[in-house]
Amino acid sequence: MATCVLLHGAYQGGWIWQRVAPHLRAAGHTVFTPTLDGCAERRHALRPGIDTESQAAEIAEMLFFEDLHHVVLVGTSCGGMVAARVAETARDRIGRIVFADALALFDGENVADHVKRPTAVTTDTATGPSAEDAANRMFVSLDQPTKAWALARYTPHPVAAMASPVKLPRFWQQPWNASVIWCRQSVNPPLAHQKRAAETLKAHWHELDTGHYPMLTEPEALARLIMVE
Repeated sequence: MATCVLLHGAYQGGWIWQRVAPHLRAAGHTVFTPTLDGCAERRHALRPGIDTESQAAEIAEMLFFEDLHHVVLVGTSCGGMVAARVAETARDRIGRIVFADALALFDGENVADHVKRPTAVTTDTATGPSAEDAANRMFVSLDQPTKAWALARYTPHPVAAMASPVKLPRFWQQPWNASVIWCRQSVNPPLAHQKRAAETLKAHWHELDTGHYPMLTEPEALARLIMVE
């Protein structure tokens, strides 16, 4: 059985995987759903300097201290950036990497190079859409009970993780056992961006006919794709 580490995206926490993790565990897999530094229940530790690299370093440390090997590392949305950095820095612990409707930036790129976002509410430490924008744009594809549940847990994201260029000097030059899952109803990340990742990695390509939050709308289907070799 596999060990899965599921990394959430912007404005989320480990809570976003609550509907996926039970399907993976029922199949016998071990599942970790860490909340990244400065996010969700860890927002009280929000401070300047939290970026993709520092978040990834913490996850790599978790892999070491938990002594995890052959990990199926899953990143969704901005979690794809973190997953790539974790894989690069802890390569000997990664068995497979899965980009689930995820940003897969090349070295030196930042989010704004591929995703055009409406004006966000930004402070010195965090950034994110207003609650109204989140309800009417980000979470628009969710049914009303799920939308209310997700909005209650929505939190801004560390600003440097959204604005700073990623550092991935080796990831894209290395061979990986990788999968890319595109959600057909999702606008961001763009299809061309995800195709680029799949082609560069020679990854398995999968599609789900849902929006940007497949872990909430199609959790069982997403769990199955996560485990497809």
